[in-house]
Amino acid sequence: MKATALIMAGGRGERFWPRSRQALPKQFLSLTDDGKTMIQLTVERISALVDLEDVYIATNEAYRELVLAQLPGLPEQNILCEPVGRNTAPCIGLGAMHISRKYEDALMMVLPSDHLVRSTPTFVRTICQGLEIAETSPNLVTIGITPNYPETGYGYIRYNPDETNGHAFAVDRFVEKPCLEKAQEYLRSGDYLWNSGMFLWRVSSILDNIKMHMPDLYDGLQTIGAAIGTPSETRILKEVFPTLPSESIDYGIMEKASHIFILPGNFGWDDVGSWLAMGRIRKSDAEGNVLRGNIATVDTNHCIIESSGKLIATVGIEDLIVIDTDDVTLICDKTHAGDIKKILAKLREEGQTQYL
Repeated sequence: MKATALIMAGGRGERFWPRSRQALPKQFLSLTDDGKTMIQLTVERISALVDLEDVYIATNEAYRELVLAQLPGLPEQNILCEPVGRNTAPCIGLGAMHISRKYEDALMMVLPSDHLVRSTPTFVRTICQGLEIAETSPNLVTIGITPNYPETGYGYIRYNPDETNGHAFAVDRFVEKPCLEKAQEYLRSGDYLWNSGMFLWRVSSILDNIKMHMPDLYDGLQTIGAAIGTPSETRILKEVFPTLPSESIDYGIMEKASHIFILPGNFGWDDVGSWLAMGRIRKSDAEGNVLRGNIATVDTNHCIIESSGKLIATVGIEDLIVIDTDDVTLICDKTHAGDIKKILAKLREEGQTQYL
């Protein structure tokens, strides 16, 4: 069966401000040492499994030109521009409708555009295992990441180790982001995986589940689907898509459906959720600093520092994030990395939108 992919690339990456901006969000930035952007790495990672003509990018109109520039050869009609953000269920449903108009049925992988993977061969093997499970019956497969510390910023998935399908396990339940005590409990039990937001299924399987569990969404998708490839496609999309229920695929489908399986992923995954990720994915110096650009340090330890050109000199600091761009300099204690969004909220309140 033909393999296709939907890559979700509409986010703003606000926790990577000030490098990630509304005009150039995280998925279009190079955060690794190889110079490739996040979305380029995502597409490259699946190139052995999916032809570029069968890769679809879900984003918004503001990023259409960025996608075309960073993914040369991608068919322009494969850029699915959502008129408004309506969460992951409508996003995935829209992708499924486009694929179903091209193929009678197909395998569909759903991937975020802003994750990193250290071992592409292991990732590809895991995806192939999941596609085999998805192809044989109306199974919905997700990839779970084996946790190695009690992370409180991720959702978890509890699986049943006694009910298997190939290399996958039956899903018992989805769990929201836990407190530290709960996260430690999940880690000790060995029956929980991090929720990666990666999914594998047949297009027919996900559409059947949307029809069963989210009928309002299904009806709207049918209206949109009937217009695909016609002169009224853009108008219908703009009229109907904003009326679709704003719901995550986890809550709308995965927590309600049958035949849900999870594959453990051990391929060096990182969701690159904040500046703290730089300490995990980039090389550090002898003092534990992750430095990029024109930087001089004295008695500086465990800091993440980026310069856009001018010299940044530090003396006697530790555990700080210092990010300098042409018009903004961020200085943040590592323990408050998750609060960077509060600065953006403050800027909006003050009308300083040029910095967003």
